[in-house]
Amino acid sequence: MTIDSADLLERFLRYVRLDTRSDPHSATTPSTPGQWDLLRLLADELGTLGASDVTLTDHGYVLATIPATSPRAVPVIAWCAHVDTATNFPGAAKPLVHRAYAGQPIILPDDPSQQLTLETTPHLRASLGHDLITASGTTLLGADDKAGVATVMNAARHLLLHPEIPHGKIRLCFNPDEEIAAGMAHLDLALLSADAAYTLDGESPGEIDFESFSADGAVLEIHGVASHPGWARGTMVNALRLAGRFLAALPAELSPERTAGREGFIHPIETSGSAEHATVRLILRDFELTGLAQQHTLLEEIAAELRAAEPRARLKLTFTEQYRNMRYGLERDMRPVEFAREALRRAGLTPRSQAIRGGTDGSNLTARGLPTPNLFCGMHEVHSPREWVSLQDMTKSVETLLHLAQVWSERSV
Repeated sequence: MTIDSADLLERFLRYVRLDTRSDPHSATTPSTPGQWDLLRLLADELGTLGASDVTLTDHGYVLATIPATSPRAVPVIAWCAHVDTATNFPGAAKPLVHRAYAGQPIILPDDPSQQLTLETTPHLRASLGHDLITASGTTLLGADDKAGVATVMNAARHLLLHPEIPHGKIRLCFNPDEEIAAGMAHLDLALLSADAAYTLDGESPGEIDFESFSADGAVLEIHGVASHPGWARGTMVNALRLAGRFLAALPAELSPERTAGREGFIHPIETSGSAEHATVRLILRDFELTGLAQQHTLLEEIAAELRAAEPRARLKLTFTEQYRNMRYGLERDMRPVEFAREALRRAGLTPRSQAIRGGTDGSNLTARGLPTPNLFCGMHEVHSPREWVSLQDMTKSVETLLHLAQVWSERSV
């Protein structure tokens, strides 16, 4: 199977130059105007490729169809990738292509302190001889998830150019705001109209994820008592100090930096406010709902202790569901996972699954009744200026999708 890797690289480089960083404080969907730029570009490119039913919805979802070529009645599958990048660094990358990587340190020129070496970057050794793409040191590369976007677009192009390949109807979905846990919040599943789906948002070749964290958000609002600081004795209640006491009471052993494997965590991500009013935002993660419930209880106990210690203050703790472990839905029907494993083997890869310490849009879709495991697209060191991707791994991802389309056709009855 010959993949047009030049087209794949050209698309990826074009997409990562656009700043599509999402914004958790925005009230719009998509949350940033830069995402619209890429979404409109993708809609235009799909039309040029000859995809059918190309639609850009009011909430920023690009949907399209690759028509079926199989004479069989094949279930409809969807391939999904998100256009936004993480919030912690700028997203307009200046991509650099490092051809035939030979093992030397890669020093990113705009910030020489950012380096990739065989000693500090474990996956580099598996990519010797590959063509690697990085950013320049001060931005994200955006491989999370523009590697997935480029992979889906290249696979769609291949199928549209080769109607002799038998496959069922395939739906494409490019969505905003995955990085702020809102990626599929406004997707109409009836409009997507698929029986199973796959997100392209994973790391190393062979990866097929069907178990993720379950996730909630938490917000603590603290209202203190205002007073002139010169005459504050016995009157003022400083909301910022209470916020500090709340943070100090969080068990260190439940922090992300102290946990691994199947351990969950409580992670404060933002504190803001003044002496009169302060807000603490947290994310809660655990693989099991029982563990998530225990984290709720712990935070409520800490808040109750602060209320008892300072009854003049008002503390309000609220929780918001973000996503749920994909396993809860996929374990009822493992065909999407088993078919993906067969596609990976046909691509010459060894299927690997692990419980991922994060979530994907597939977590949301699976919870809503659309089974959606996650496949690799080659990204590494994501959410950092050291982010990189292998063109050869992306090519293997495209090959996996093409085999996956055929496996669904062959296994249908």
